[in-house]
Formats: sequence, structure tokens, C-alpha cells
Amino acid sequence: MLAPTARSEALYAALRLVAPGTPLREGIDRILQAKMGALIVVGDGPEVLNICSGGFLFDAEFTPQRLSELAKMDGAIILASDGSRVARANVHLVPDPDIPTTETGTRHRTAERVARQIAVPVITVSEEMGVVSIHYRGFKKTLEPIPRVLDRADQALQILGRYKARLDGVSGALSALEVEDLVTVRDVATVLQRAEMVRRIAHEIEGYVVELGTDGRLVELQLEELTGGVEEDRRLVCKDYFVESSDWVLEQVTNRLAELDDDELLDLRQVAGLLHLPAEMDLDSPLQPRGYRLLSKIPRLPEAIAEKVVERFGQLPKIMRASISDLVEVEGVGEARARAIKDGLARVAETSILDRYA
Repeated sequence: MLAPTARSEALYAALRLVAPGTPLREGIDRILQAKMGALIVVGDGPEVLNICSGGFLFDAEFTPQRLSELAKMDGAIILASDGSRVARANVHLVPDPDIPTTETGTRHRTAERVARQIAVPVITVSEEMGVVSIHYRGFKKTLEPIPRVLDRADQALQILGRYKARLDGVSGALSALEVEDLVTVRDVATVLQRAEMVRRIAHEIEGYVVELGTDGRLVELQLEELTGGVEEDRRLVCKDYFVESSDWVLEQVTNRLAELDDDELLDLRQVAGLLHLPAEMDLDSPLQPRGYRLLSKIPRLPEAIAEKVVERFGQLPKIMRASISDLVEVEGVGEARARAIKDGLARVAETSILDRYA
């Protein structure tokens, strides 16, 4: 899967606690079935205990049945941070009253304030509406019925499939242009743009997978099939073309690409700017790849050896023109590997050109 942002990962961690198939979700479902409400804090550290008043120490193993029985009392339920134990029950929570909240009900206002004040997930079960919400550091996520989440995930997968097909098209075209030494800045920026679009759609689907829990396995498999290799290909395109300096390294390129807002991502000049190319270059200026991406397509060629090949020849056209004896001179490249590189690049070149002009 693709890596989520730190902000969403915090919410995903909270969602995993209440995903279908977990004991906590079973306990919440029991509360809903009994038409009761609940306020549940997942975390029993000192910062939580400091805002607790009244109630009683419970310290017992968590079970769904136990949670639903404790929900019959009005106070909050305090669970261990991993949800494995019930620490306290019937607790009155006293968060800072000056913390702003947009909620209306007493239970929900308390939940939002606690979640803003302390880095713990706070779960509310609405007695009147039968709705489950998770608050965490200013985030709020209302759980939706599983069939609705599955429908949204399926729609997102269809969109992802279309975007992935477009990415494959421009990525294949870039390979052919690299072989023919006809690459422009526009070609590279387009591939990076499409790859980032795919990454963002996939990231949204990851949220559905987390929310679906055990019901999301099929969605997860489809996601992995569609996004396999996208992140690595995106990294290698950046590595092939960006201009490194003391204050601009590869990781910064990929991180900044992920930080572009939607309008910036649609502007190819903004995307190309992340490569830190010379100021006089525009979108139609020619570029030459270093060759990392095409070398990665050669089976069983370690990236460390590809690094040495690129270091020796500098650019893909020179690598492709190199003879077997030239390649053998590279440290770590024996005759067998030199032949594999030569033959592998020839096959990649043939395939890429055929795909482009077919």
C-alpha cells in the first residue's frame, strides 16, 4: 500500500480500533442494538486520569458483552490504549471548558474537547440517532454503514483503474522517448503528475480499507494489484531527472510532490519545478535520463549495481551504447551481468518502441 500522511495515519489508527471484526466494534454494535449511548475513551494514561472525576476502577479484560453492560451507566468508559482492558467506568470527564467545540449534545461536546486536549481517540455512540463517531485531535469521523462504504470503495477503484491506465500510457511513452533520446521536461512532469494522482486516489481507498476492517479484504487486494510498483516508479523517475544539490535531495522531491495542492498538481510547470532544473529550461526543453528506471526493469539487477553503472556512464544513451567490455569494467558487473544488462536494455527498448507505435 501507499504510505498515508501523518495526519491521516492518526485517524486510521483510531479507525482500526473500531473496524468490523474487532472486539471493540462488536461491543459498539451491541450498544447500538440495545439502543443505548456511550462515551468511550481509548487510553488510560496519566493525562486521561487527570480529567477524570468520580466513577470506579474496573481493570478487567475487555469483552464486547462487558462494554455493552457498562454502557447502561451514564458515565464514560475508559479503555487501555490497545483496547484490551477496561480501566474505569461511569467516569465524569472534565476537559478544559475553553476548548472550542462545534458539537451540540453534552456527550459529543465532551468527546470533542477531550480529543482536542489529549492525543487519545474518543468514541461516541448516539442513543437517539444510532450514530458512531470518532474524535481524535480535532478530526471527526462518523462511521457509515458497511454497504455504503463498500459502494464508495468500488467507485473509487473504478476511478483508480482509469487513472492507472492513463499512467501506464504516459509511463510507457516516456520509456520509448528515453530509448530514442527524445524526452522533454513536459514528458517527465506528465508522468510525475499522473503518478501522484494515482497515489492520492489510492490513499483515499486505503481509508475505506481501514474502515471496512475484515470486510475490506477484497478491496485491499484490488488496490494492491492496481498500485503495485507505482510508488517505486515515481521515485525512479524523480531520481532519473532531478538536479541534486546540498539543500535539495531525492526525498524532498517526492515529499514536496505529495504536498502540492490539487491546483498546483494540475500545473505541469509547478511539477517540473520540483526537479530543480536550470532556470532557462521550459516544458519543451530536452532532457536525458540517468537510466535508473529502465535499469530497474532488468530482472535480478540490484539497485546498488545500477547505481554504479549510472555513476560510470552518467546518462542512459551512453549506457545503451556501451559494449559488454565497457560494462564489465564497472565494479560488481561481471561478464554474465554485463550481457544481462545489454540484452535487458535491448528488450526494454524494443518493447517500449513497439508499444508506442503499435
